[in-house]
Amino acid sequence: MKAGSGFDAGRAWRIRLLYSAVWWLAMPLVLLRLWRRGSKEPGYRQHVLERIGFYAPLAPPLAAGKFLWVHAVSVGETRAAEPLIAAMLDAYPDHAILLTHMTATGRATGQALFGKSPRVLQCFLPYDTGWMVGRFLRHFSPRLCVLMETEVWPNLIVQCGRYKVPVALVNARLSERSLRRGKRFSTLMTEAAGGMSCVGAQTAADAGRLQQLGGSNVQVTGNLKFDVTPAAALLAVGAAMRAQIGKRPVLLCASTRDGEEQLILEAWSKRGEAPAYANLLMIIVPRHPQRFDQVAELAAAKGLPSLRRSRLGGEPVPPQVKILVGDSMGEMFAYYAACDVAFIGGSLLPMGGQNLIEAFAVGKPVLIGPHTFNFSDITEQAIAAGAAQRVSDVDNMLDTALQLLQADQQRQTMGEQASQFAQQHRGATARTMALLAPFI
Repeated sequence: MKAGSGFDAGRAWRIRLLYSAVWWLAMPLVLLRLWRRGSKEPGYRQHVLERIGFYAPLAPPLAAGKFLWVHAVSVGETRAAEPLIAAMLDAYPDHAILLTHMTATGRATGQALFGKSPRVLQCFLPYDTGWMVGRFLRHFSPRLCVLMETEVWPNLIVQCGRYKVPVALVNARLSERSLRRGKRFSTLMTEAAGGMSCVGAQTAADAGRLQQLGGSNVQVTGNLKFDVTPAAALLAVGAAMRAQIGKRPVLLCASTRDGEEQLILEAWSKRGEAPAYANLLMIIVPRHPQRFDQVAELAAAKGLPSLRRSRLGGEPVPPQVKILVGDSMGEMFAYYAACDVAFIGGSLLPMGGQNLIEAFAVGKPVLIGPHTFNFSDITEQAIAAGAAQRVSDVDNMLDTALQLLQADQQRQTMGEQASQFAQQHRGATARTMALLAPFI
């Protein structure tokens, strides 16, 4: 792909030079922040040299030049990449997968999914300076770069062009808000778009917005997350968890973000003594693991009897416990399997929402708040299909959840519609593989 005729390559070079200079000037602060974050998440203090472009020698059977590189920045992108990576391993048995991340939780998720595969190598992607990315590319010599969802880095794409590595952006999404932000940096974004060989968008609306940023060879391939199948082992964990809970109705607040738990627990503390809520158990699973302690402390401060999932063991959940804090990683499908109704976080406050699809895959009714601009198309489709309901605020969320928990037939119907919705949207993996095939 080439930038349009109005593209000023000299201006792009100067802006990218400034962009790179900012990275280098900020590097001491970036590394200091990384080290501080590692005090709560030890994974950030591991493999630090990889983040600046230094990697261990490759050991057999892995060899430079035989890698198909997939970049999945964090947990959600790594899970979405699972069916695609499995298909690539199957279709190209003489190649290995280089799976890169930026977050420690993303790397841990990748280890859980692919740690037993001798043909998957994980590492951190270096920061986006030309020198560091160049070292990375010379070390691994990948045949293809596959970026997941929104990971467009200017220097990375330019360096891939320099080393003749085709770049594909897959499972791509771009909200209206992100489009407006991208247009403020149009020179960098246009150059980056011009360096991509192909784009697989989640929806037609995403495709249109990506084309406005300068993308070409843009195809609608669908959302890979619909092709993620819940592992039988996780469903078994969910069934066991549900057995520990018993017959109590269960509301799951999944992937909640900072500020939302405060709202939820405050509203819940005011209702907990009402007869309709007396037997209800709420499970709260924060989006980020570094906040597990904070959420447990919030529940205690509100006077709500709580228990952490990590301390439950094999014992039943005591009847006096009102809040179960989901402080385990990689068990989201299990939490969905254990609940009756799921609220998806990141949507009560203007954070853009989170992935709804895992709940649909387990056939659970979904509630979603007013702020879903990062997942607007799929959210509206799910609401239209009867698989989800939108709520206006935290009180409306609790009222709607209680109403569903008391209406067995309506809840069952929503669950069936959720399963059907997930099934109807499968197939993105095959379409994405077809998009990538000419470049491998």
